[in-house]
Amino acid sequence: IQQLPADAEKFVIVIPPPNVTGYLHIGHALTVSVEDALVRYHRMKGHVALWVPGTDHAGIATQVTVEKRIKRERGLTRHDLGRENFVEEVWKWKEEYGNHIIDQLKRTGSSLDWNRLAFTMDKTRSKAVTEAFVRLYKDGLIYRATRLVNWCSVLRTAISDIEVDFLELDGHTKRRVPGHNPDKEYSFGQITEFAYKVAESDGNEEVVVATTRVETMLADTAVAIHPEDPRYKHLHGTHVVHPFNGQKLPIICDPILVDMNFGTGVVKVTPAHDPNDYECGQRNRLPMPNLFTIDGKVNSLGGKFEGLMRFDAREEVVKELKALGLYRGVKDNPMRLGVCSRSGD
Repeated sequence: IQQLPADAEKFVIVIPPPNVTGYLHIGHALTVSVEDALVRYHRMKGHVALWVPGTDHAGIATQVTVEKRIKRERGLTRHDLGRENFVEEVWKWKEEYGNHIIDQLKRTGSSLDWNRLAFTMDKTRSKAVTEAFVRLYKDGLIYRATRLVNWCSVLRTAISDIEVDFLELDGHTKRRVPGHNPDKEYSFGQITEFAYKVAESDGNEEVVVATTRVETMLADTAVAIHPEDPRYKHLHGTHVVHPFNGQKLPIICDPILVDMNFGTGVVKVTPAHDPNDYECGQRNRLPMPNLFTIDGKVNSLGGKFEGLMRFDAREEVVKELKALGLYRGVKDNPMRLGVCSRSGD
């Protein structure tokens, strides 16, 4: 124990908390070695040196591990348990299995202050996080708003960009989708074309749009054209009719979203389910209705398609468009397909 005057120079660092679900590897060993050398150097110089140990709750990795355990042992999901009981299960798991990292750190001889061991979900850290968010909000430095996120319908949570893997598809590809019919393969790497009837034309005129996610047309809020496109100059300020709910959608002019030399020069706009459409919606003050439930089913906005899993809805929407005479075909479309690195959704 260092017995030093109160005015002694201080050197304090916090260990980058390793995930409680994992094991230390060579990268951790390198970091710990450098930090240990720095702390010992400052102690030798007579400074008050403190190196705080801790572990990270690892977010989704821990959630998935605990969910699998309670499903295997008790046949329950975290939704069956509820938030408080599920957090309690996380703590039980952490106490039972999460201390091997601490044991590894101790075996390295790292000169950490073990009396200050922290965990990112303990009461002190949780209170500090809440306090920080409240202060930032009151100071006007953060705000809450509707934004697009990477959503995993299997885990029922948002995931970060680094937790999304991308599959390169050369064209039409069939694959199974978690949460859907396990015996069925669904089509990807295709672009579907269908028509919207122009409201002001008494059904005699149409505009054709193309999309890789035809099911999202259930949440379309507009159709966009380029303001300089001579083919559609006469449609400025008019509307199209949604074939399933009869709603009139505005035909808007957006030179940023629409390339008049690509495809038909007409783009469907679904602000809640596409990043480019979202930006278009912000520019044109379009509504942003969400089409899906947290587990990937079509919600009440989908009308007759409500309750279908999203890729089953894709097939049913195409069938209905064909029945209405609005289907204009499908083509192979090379694309990058984003999937959740945790669940494959």
